Amino acid sequence: MDKDRVEGSAKQVGGSIKETIGKVTGDTKTEAEGKADKTEGKVQNTFGGVKDSLRGK
Repeated sequence: MDKDRVEGSAKQVGGSIKETIGKVTGDTKTEAEGKADKTEGKVQNTFGGVKDSLRGK
């Protein structure tokens, strides 16, 4: 498994947690940062998946 997939998954989880904290506390900035982190993680995870596919894993 490509390191981008692992790092991307971790960013997604962290972003989800941050987004939830922002929602619970009413902090829209934290919520938005969490959404951005989650999206960045999805992109990185997808990129890692493509790299794995090209390597035949």
